[in-house]
Amino acid sequence: MGTKRIKHRPAVALVEVMIATAVLVVAVLGSLSYEYHASRNAQVARAQIAATRTAQLLLEDWMSTGGSEDYDPAALGLDFSAAGDIPSGFSQPDGMGSPLNNGVYAITVDEIPMLAMLTRQDVDYDPVARITLRQLGVIVEFGAPSGQESPDWVEHVQPIVLTTYVRADASGG
Repeated sequence: MGTKRIKHRPAVALVEVMIATAVLVVAVLGSLSYEYHASRNAQVARAQIAATRTAQLLLEDWMSTGGSEDYDPAALGLDFSAAGDIPSGFSQPDGMGSPLNNGVYAITVDEIPMLAMLTRQDVDYDPVARITLRQLGVIVEFGAPSGQESPDWVEHVQPIVLTTYVRADASGG
């Protein structure tokens, strides 16, 4: 009768368990970080889309008046506030002209507070045809007017700037 030798399988050592746990923790933290940044970037993308659509709406409506000095977004009935003071730090790129009504208009779209500045300047005039070429611009920054709260993440989103040209005589502007 032979004796059977029992083979022992090596057990999982404590060190191996600790290493596996550390690898798992790193993987979980990485995926959570990815989800956080993905949701934040989706939030920023939604804000930029809303701002671009708002700027496009203003620009096209203002173009229909030939870039008139009397244009007032608050009269559209879309919840734009009356022109308010331009906040310090509001960016206005060079060559955009002077602000319409010397102010900004506030609106909240999809719970995203925005400030819109409309700019205009006459860039060319043809005396023979009596045609004025006018540059119209809309700058949309994120944030609420002074004294009102806005989410902190909107302050770090780049402003949206749209520009177009219109014949001032074409629409009575």
